[in-house]
Amino acid sequence: MRKLFLLLLLTVCCQAAFAQQSNRITIRGSITDTSKAVMPGATVMLLTPKDSALVNFGRTNDKGAFEFRNVKRAPYILKVSYVGFLPLQVEVNPDNSEVTDLGALPIKPIQKELLEVVIKAAKAPLSIRGDTIEYNAASFKVPPGSTVEELLRKLPGMQVDQEGNIKAQGENVTKVTVDGKTFFGSDPKLATKNLPADAISKVQVFNDKTEAAKTTGIDDGKREKAVNLELKESHRKGGFGKVTAGVGTKDRFQLRGNYNRFNTKEQMSVIGLGNNINQTGLSFDDYQDFRGSQSFNWEDQGDFGFYSGGVYFFGGDDGIGVPITGGGSNSRGFSRNYAGGANYNYDTKKTKLSSNYFYNQSGLTLNSDLDKETTLPNSSFFNTDLKSQGSLTRNHRGSARFEKKIDSLNTLVIIGNLRANNGNTALFSDQDFFKDKNKDTLTSQTNFANYNQFNGFQLATTAIYRHTFRKKGRNFAASLAYNVNDTDGSAQQRSTNTYFNDTTATGPTIFSINQDNVTSSLRTEIKSSLDYTEPLSKTTFWETFYNFSRRNDKVDRDVFDVGDQISVRNETLSRYYTNDFTYNRIGSLIRYSDKGFNVSGGLAGMWFHQAGQFASNQGSSNFTKVDRNYFSVVPNVSVNYNKKNKRFNAGYNVNVNQPQTSDLQPVIDNSNPRFIREGNPDLLPSLTHRVSGGFGVFNPGSFVNVFVNVNYGYNINQIVYNQTVNELLVTTTRPENISGGTTKGGSVYFSFPIKKTKAVLNTNFYTNLNKFPTFINGVPNQTNNNNYNAYMSLDLTPSEKFTFYPTFNFSITDTKYSVNTAQNLTIYNYNYGGNMNVQLPKGIFFNGRMNYQIYKNPKFDFRQELPILNLAVYKLFLKDNKAEVRLTAYDVFNKNRGITQQAYQNYVQTERVQTLARYFMLSFSYNLRGLKSQMRQNNYIY
Repeated sequence: MRKLFLLLLLTVCCQAAFAQQSNRITIRGSITDTSKAVMPGATVMLLTPKDSALVNFGRTNDKGAFEFRNVKRAPYILKVSYVGFLPLQVEVNPDNSEVTDLGALPIKPIQKELLEVVIKAAKAPLSIRGDTIEYNAASFKVPPGSTVEELLRKLPGMQVDQEGNIKAQGENVTKVTVDGKTFFGSDPKLATKNLPADAISKVQVFNDKTEAAKTTGIDDGKREKAVNLELKESHRKGGFGKVTAGVGTKDRFQLRGNYNRFNTKEQMSVIGLGNNINQTGLSFDDYQDFRGSQSFNWEDQGDFGFYSGGVYFFGGDDGIGVPITGGGSNSRGFSRNYAGGANYNYDTKKTKLSSNYFYNQSGLTLNSDLDKETTLPNSSFFNTDLKSQGSLTRNHRGSARFEKKIDSLNTLVIIGNLRANNGNTALFSDQDFFKDKNKDTLTSQTNFANYNQFNGFQLATTAIYRHTFRKKGRNFAASLAYNVNDTDGSAQQRSTNTYFNDTTATGPTIFSINQDNVTSSLRTEIKSSLDYTEPLSKTTFWETFYNFSRRNDKVDRDVFDVGDQISVRNETLSRYYTNDFTYNRIGSLIRYSDKGFNVSGGLAGMWFHQAGQFASNQGSSNFTKVDRNYFSVVPNVSVNYNKKNKRFNAGYNVNVNQPQTSDLQPVIDNSNPRFIREGNPDLLPSLTHRVSGGFGVFNPGSFVNVFVNVNYGYNINQIVYNQTVNELLVTTTRPENISGGTTKGGSVYFSFPIKKTKAVLNTNFYTNLNKFPTFINGVPNQTNNNNYNAYMSLDLTPSEKFTFYPTFNFSITDTKYSVNTAQNLTIYNYNYGGNMNVQLPKGIFFNGRMNYQIYKNPKFDFRQELPILNLAVYKLFLKDNKAEVRLTAYDVFNKNRGITQQAYQNYVQTERVQTLARYFMLSFSYNLRGLKSQMRQNNYIY
């Protein structure tokens, strides 16, 4: 808490320093048109005469008045902009009084005879038009060679964390476009981390509508925060990019580069990298949801109607774990990475094509040490796990989205995503088990070595047809999709299991596993949706929809017991399984939409049918059949208001989700002989009642943000993983349906400028209260996992030569078990961070990045402090600063360790992973500049 106090003290001191400076005045006035009518909502800015740097800004009130308080007594340029009016520029020279009143300042409307006027005035640093804020990039100085990410950090109302995640006006940015076009799919970081800041002319922040709302013209109340990067004219002609090569101590190396070539219709970009410093460089990785790098929203996938769960084609298994902390890729093991990709966009009024391809290869070496305590109804046991793992994976990904406006009434969209991957892994594990916390008595040991090879191919395609009738508001849409997921794998499982608590005269009991298995899995799906909207009035619409899906799963798993001479098929562990899953949903809703206010309510009937069979082998004459139906009526109610930088939302819905295929398969997985998994073909779909609400206010004049959100969910037939632990401490898990689990959460975000353009404080408080019911050895257990978090950051940008971004994050995780309250525990995690940039004389720059992590677990007397400090000094040279040489010291204190603490339904564990620590690197970068264009601009500068 001492460091938190120091951070708060720093904030107060900064505020006091800004407020207590001497010789301060107030500048006020009002804005009118030529007829002397007041102009509310006009953007007013104070600029320095020397370089037009932004000093302060705001908007006129309902009476057209503005006021800048506590500004330094000095000459200024007052800049006024308003849509449809010529920008006004006034010189301000304060006298000796405390208040400088400029009186009523008239602005002139743009008239036809003024269109040939060339306005030679300083560009306004920003303009505010409704819910859209547009920043003039040239007004916000960043060091030469900076990426867009560094530029965004400078913009008022924008925040970028150390991982590159972007917030605008307190909301997460989910889409970044370049000149209105997608850049390498829908991942915002690919644009912000790879495009140079000096290529950007304007940054536009706005609330984007869904693709369906854009096409139909009916506001559905859904919004996503989006950022558009408008390129300079010089970078729309010719190419630009950057290449970097570096060598370091401990045989470290890195090579990366990008090249971009844009024009008004086309965009082409290539990215490539290779390194052994644990940097993928591309955040587009294997963990991204493969439902579509081109899927901007739910409707764009062709699943019409309100969301109510249903069928997922590419998705992860249902998880019940609650991770407490976790590091990024640079905190786990040692990896060697190679990746490359290309992006091509073509955009005209009638035809839009967005496509990209990626290849990445990653080799990972990982050694870890794990301590784990598992809670039972009347006791607990402990185990340690020394693990060594090596893997090599290769991935090809391709995505494309084609949109054709056939005519003014008809639009066709075709989306395709393809992925092919292969690889191999080797895993070695030495596990010791104890029945006492002090680990005095060893009860059993397990040593295993597993080798796996895999190949996979996935294809997801969707075609969407939309027809807009001549009657406004009447629309029809249809979609058809076909998906394939084909995977094959082989594994060798070798283990020795020694049990000391069952000793005889001949010694402990030893069981060995020596097996090979071959598994093939094929999943195909065809699905379709229909949607029709009829206007009942100018503001009221009736929508009805139908969704259909037919999915087939086929799994063939052959397990062989390997002997000295021959291998014998294990009929108990081998399985052949098929599952046909049919999904139908029909529903209807009424929507009211007017002036930013959107209310909708509807019902849908959902019918699931599962027809499956399984046996020990494909040629068996004795198949066990699975045949069941499930029907549910699901409501959906939502209220949204989003206008004038104010938003409110509330909703109630019921989500119904089909079990994952891996949970339905009646297959026993003994790859870890101490943790056996088996499926359950009798699982029912899970149902969740969810209520949520929130409100937010963003003041574009003061850049004060307040956002509050709450949510509550109640689960029926929740899929949980019941555990049975036998006397040998072997755990068997099986998915079952249990009702009663709940999730509750809330968050409060508050941000305000302490000094406009100089210091901004961001705070965020959020909590998650989760209840997970399950059974341990047949005894009902309820795990209450409550997580409380506080986050604070301070953006200090006093000048273009110095910036500082300190952060603080505090987390408490309180876990309580009903079966054994003695095992309750509380875990504390602290994180202090900071990023500092300093411009020194003669083109030399300094950067420092600190990440101080503290992990505390009083129950296990565990405390770990990891101060990770990275320092860099670099110099720019050659013409136009095209070249850069940089010396970087990573992990100066040599403290980097991969630490993860996790609490699950009945166990808690701490894992330490050996990873890349201190090293030094010398790198050289060269910037490819775009060809300059002297095209004259005929538009006005705002």
